[in-house]
Amino acid sequence: MSTPTEVKEAPESPRRRRRRALWRLAIAAVVLAAIVLTPTVWVRASSSGRMVTVEQAPVADVAIVFGAEVAPGGQDPMPFLRNRLDKAAALVTAGKVKALLISGDAHSGSGNEVRVMSDYLARHGVEPSRVVLDPYGLDTYDTCRRAHDVYGVHRALLVSQDLHLYRAVTLCRRVGVDAWGVPSGCGGCRTVTIWKNQARDVAAAWKAAWDAVRLRAPAVQSQPDPALENAVSAHTP
Repeated sequence: MSTPTEVKEAPESPRRRRRRALWRLAIAAVVLAAIVLTPTVWVRASSSGRMVTVEQAPVADVAIVFGAEVAPGGQDPMPFLRNRLDKAAALVTAGKVKALLISGDAHSGSGNEVRVMSDYLARHGVEPSRVVLDPYGLDTYDTCRRAHDVYGVHRALLVSQDLHLYRAVTLCRRVGVDAWGVPSGCGGCRTVTIWKNQARDVAAAWKAAWDAVRLRAPAVQSQPDPALENAVSAHTP
């Protein structure tokens, strides 16, 4: 009886091995990207249909303006913040809101954000009686949570750049504020600054998701403050 002849497979060519390795690497990259971007996709889906122009914006008693870095010297807003303030002033002029809640960090590394914001608005025609300052809006979640818990906001327009607004609208809605975003644009902003903030927002979406799940208390907790309600009442016919 003859013994079966063993058939040996031809060794894999270096080119085929490289293609196989590249294919595995591509699959790993797609899986990693999907994981990294999952919170961003959730943020965008949760705020879908909630971005409007000044003209399209529903009427609300309050607009929340999110703080940002101020210029060196601590007296003037940087372009990111200036654009937000200009858009907030436009909402007041258009009769879309009666009062502004200016929320930021009064002790940030660049200066007192809320003071700079309120001074800028006053110089550009917004009556100080329409402006209420929250000096403890230390991040987006804290701004939304304090707007609801401390200042009694249940419906608001939010003013910021669109790359940040998706997250802001999602978080405000999560804590009980019926929120609509009014993108401010970023005229005068450097391209590198815009790209840097877009990359930062991917990482910030992870924090937003974690905050939304935990519904944590804000870093600074305060007793209810009627200042915003009073400002709205003072400008209600």
